[in-house]
Amino acid sequence: MATAQAPGRDGPLTGVRVVELAGIGPGPFAAMLLADLGADVVRVDRPGGAALAVDPAHDVTNRNKRSVIVDLKAQDGPARVLDLAARADILVEGYRPGVAERLGVGPEACRARNPRLVYGRMTGWGQDGPLAPRAGHDIAYIAVTGTLGMIGSPEEPPAVPANLLGDYAGGSLYLVVGVLAALHHARATGSGQVVDAAIVDGTSHLAAMIHGMLAAGAWQDRRGANLLDGGCPYYGTYETADGRYMAVGALEPQFYAEFLRILGLEEHAAARKDITRWGELREAVAARFASRTRDEWTAAFDGSDACVAPVLSLREAPRHPHLAARGTFTDQAGLVQPAPAPRFSATPTAVRSGPARPGADTAAVARDWELPALLQDGAMDIRR
Repeated sequence: MATAQAPGRDGPLTGVRVVELAGIGPGPFAAMLLADLGADVVRVDRPGGAALAVDPAHDVTNRNKRSVIVDLKAQDGPARVLDLAARADILVEGYRPGVAERLGVGPEACRARNPRLVYGRMTGWGQDGPLAPRAGHDIAYIAVTGTLGMIGSPEEPPAVPANLLGDYAGGSLYLVVGVLAALHHARATGSGQVVDAAIVDGTSHLAAMIHGMLAAGAWQDRRGANLLDGGCPYYGTYETADGRYMAVGALEPQFYAEFLRILGLEEHAAARKDITRWGELREAVAARFASRTRDEWTAAFDGSDACVAPVLSLREAPRHPHLAARGTFTDQAGLVQPAPAPRFSATPTAVRSGPARPGADTAAVARDWELPALLQDGAMDIRR
């Protein structure tokens, strides 16, 4: 069970109430971010409902939340959610368009109970358009936006960036920005609104700079041919003698010069601006990196401004000296996970509680939100 929050000490959103209608992927991640920032997030789980295919105790996206179980298909299920919405500032759902309305918990029903409510809708295709009712996943959403086609070697199929680019960057983060902006408006005017956060919109928006460069003729509309997509030999990755990799980002002249100095390739200084020499530069850099291990190269570049770093695995990352010194990762009850971000000087955030277990917080939410109906027959309180 989440501990009581202290105003001003548990994040800048302390006092903000959020209802999350359970789902998987970008919706839960957005709600986790709101919870990390201090909001009181109540996740409405379904009996035997959707979840990651892992033990709920390891689902980090449910940390800092509380959970109740409501069967929205039961006769009194929608009423329980509407009671929560009446006391909330924000509601987040990730159903296909029209599903929340059919369940009786759509924007019109919720905002009839609470005109100040910000109703956040998280989908891949958006609430309208030809593909709105269709199923999809991250990879399809980023494919049609042009962003997937930018990633990877031109000799190979586009590289799949897990689900980070679409679900979380183009989806969750835009939903959070949207609902917080709408909350600001609601508090100023007394009127809430609906936020339509579509992954296709957010992912397209992420490429704003690239579209500008494309229009200016400074970006080629093909993979592996540009400054920031691996086409440039001093902005990319190289394999080391032990089969690991180093990442290079020596774009500016002074960083490039330092990069060549440490590699011992000063004779290639003029190749920086001469695209006709990029092939030979890439071969020389690749051969040099292949001569030593990743850790040896990490030591060689340590303390320099060459903008070179080792490519670490997920398990290695928490042990990186810089990340360890900053506390970028944290250990909560033996579960290593990224710490909340960003950081605040006056209202620091923290992992206050582990992943919410489905239904475990019904009694506490009923008390704190003054909703005794949550404890009536039909509501569930499962403690694990």
